Amino acid sequence: MKISAQIRQPIEREMELFEKKFHQSMSSSVPLLNRITYYIVNRKGKQMRPMFVFLTAKLLNDGAVNERTYRGASVIELIHTATLVHDDVVDDSYKRRGFFSINALWKNKIAVLVGDYLLSKGLLLSIDNGDFDLLRIISVAVREMSEGELLQIEKARRLDITEEVYFEIIRQKTATLIAACCSLGAASVCPDSEHVETFRKFGELCGMAFQIKDDLFDYGQERIGKPTGIDIKEQKMTLPLIYALNQATEAQRKWLINSVKNHNKDRNRVREVIAFVKDSGGLEYAVDKMQEFKAEALQMLQAFPESPYRSALELMVNYVVDRKQ
Repeated sequence: MKISAQIRQPIEREMELFEKKFHQSMSSSVPLLNRITYYIVNRKGKQMRPMFVFLTAKLLNDGAVNERTYRGASVIELIHTATLVHDDVVDDSYKRRGFFSINALWKNKIAVLVGDYLLSKGLLLSIDNGDFDLLRIISVAVREMSEGELLQIEKARRLDITEEVYFEIIRQKTATLIAACCSLGAASVCPDSEHVETFRKFGELCGMAFQIKDDLFDYGQERIGKPTGIDIKEQKMTLPLIYALNQATEAQRKWLINSVKNHNKDRNRVREVIAFVKDSGGLEYAVDKMQEFKAEALQMLQAFPESPYRSALELMVNYVVDRKQ
């Protein structure tokens, strides 16, 4: 059995019901919107985020979930989908998971409006049901994701990013949404308990490991969802590159920064940068950091009794680090 199927097994029934509820939560009286949301729903990814919500809730609540859990999962998936639609517009990206993106098929104006619509549907789902604690969790995540993206854009202009700033960017950009998933799951069944913060931290650690893994793909050989060297072409300062810069002589540092800033479209130059980063031990350093986040996340789960849900969360943490795409 594939790892994703093993993770999903203890929440199979909940995920099937969730998909129906999620589809309903997207519905609109505008036919164009329904056509677009139907397209989105039928090209869904692995649905890692709702899985985090359900597994956390079931771990903390003797294997039971409630309507708030379903709403929390729907809210997070609506918000996540909205950010993906907006990201494709910002990045001028015409493909998403091997399919045409919304902006490729319906143009930027419609894509931005669809993203706004999904965001508002997510917020209203919480407000209409009085889930103000869940709304706070998701609103903080949306704010942090926006701040993280803008911080990355600002730093890409000057390429003056330190390791500390890099960790803050990925915490806000990526980890905050997975942290929100886990704290939503906890809050749905144990509102106002210490578990909400515990699982926010757990999700954040998973998200940090997830993003470092994504950064490592930029230097890999596998054919994955993004081409090798794309982060360098987009002037994104990732952990392997930051480490290489810190190890470099002044002359090498100037060459690296000049390469990323002014020659990022030159394939040969990008290949040379990738080779330099590898030779500097940048990949090993990033892998070590990723493993540290993974180990800390797994350690947090040891505080809870053994169960199919704890095992599935442990599998999820390992999958984040071991995945091939």
